[in-house]
Amino acid sequence: MSNERPFQELSENLEGSLCRPQRSKWKKRPSCSGGLDTENTPNELIQQWSPPHKKILTCAKGKENEENAFVLARRPRKRRESSAGLCLDSLPDELLLGILSRLSLQDLLRTSRVCKRWHCLAFDESLWHSVDLVGKSQLDAELGQVLSAGALRLRCPHTCIGQSSFKSAQKLRVQHLDLSNCTVETSVLEDILSRCKHLQNLSLEGLVLSDSIIHSLAQNTEIVRLNLCGCSGFSPESLAEMLKSCTRIEEINVSWCDFNNLHVQAIANNIPSSISQLNISGYRQNLTMEDVKAVVKRCPNLTNLDLSDSVLVTTDSFPVLQQLSSVRHLALSRCYQIHPAALIDFEKFLNLQTLEVFGLIQDSYLPILCKGLPHIQINTQPFSTMARPTSASRKDRTLWGMHCRLDYLV
Repeated sequence: MSNERPFQELSENLEGSLCRPQRSKWKKRPSCSGGLDTENTPNELIQQWSPPHKKILTCAKGKENEENAFVLARRPRKRRESSAGLCLDSLPDELLLGILSRLSLQDLLRTSRVCKRWHCLAFDESLWHSVDLVGKSQLDAELGQVLSAGALRLRCPHTCIGQSSFKSAQKLRVQHLDLSNCTVETSVLEDILSRCKHLQNLSLEGLVLSDSIIHSLAQNTEIVRLNLCGCSGFSPESLAEMLKSCTRIEEINVSWCDFNNLHVQAIANNIPSSISQLNISGYRQNLTMEDVKAVVKRCPNLTNLDLSDSVLVTTDSFPVLQQLSSVRHLALSRCYQIHPAALIDFEKFLNLQTLEVFGLIQDSYLPILCKGLPHIQINTQPFSTMARPTSASRKDRTLWGMHCRLDYLV
């Protein structure tokens, strides 16, 4: 179909003009009493007897037609008085960003639909530095959009993640990321973490990983806290490489992973000396006394150590653990080779504050042990909080102690 207009403009051609030159004086109208009885009336007489032509009325707005007797002029329209209020469009970007920073996540997304300018401002990276998406059960392209917007902190555990659909190959600015217990394909997780180079806190608890993901984590040399509790799918070699690269790490949770004795040895022989909190529980017969000695030797500044559910740890480990002069919290729950009567030896640990020995002593014997160790709190934390982004006892929705400004549920 042609792009022509649905209608056509019609033009009329007038073959005659009723306009005549203006005359300064009108001739006196002659009498038409005679000469009309004949059929051959001269044309000159007809023109003389016909009524005079009307004058052309000239429309003028200025003084260029002052000589005309009659002038049509249009009154100027009254200008609308300007509103006393301030127009948002006249504000600079800096002030608008200050206003948008006060909005919730839902209102900010609605604001982005107003116009192009507001859309660009609504997705300015200064507004998306911390986002909490807890409560949104499905994340597809939204996750890629939030990360690409410049988010530094992102919290979205227990979420089903589809294809992130990044529009470019640019690196992400995210530093604190919680993907605990998400439902996500390994390939999607590889795509996300391969773009991360500045991670400081990361939680991948309960996820199936790969050697490629562990290699990507090794590129984040500034990482401080790492939670790999319950993870699987990677080799001891890649684990050792990551531990050698991440020399600034302070807290690591590698409990209850799908590890064999080679994985445990890779941890014990390559763990950096910067570690102050280590959770290596849940390895039953894979964690040996030799591994405990290697950990103590490499990490003399440990303050928090969890060796729970390791049946090969015996009372012979006490002199080794006593070398950790800075240890404050120690967990030996369900280490069944430790006799309950031997627990009184922890009176030699002068700086020890808490001791977790769930499953080793009966409730009736607990008051007696507490009386013998008055400076130690016993069995106060059944679950470890090491390197985890949010403690189970806290309900403030923090991310390693930091709050997120944009909250999906607010």
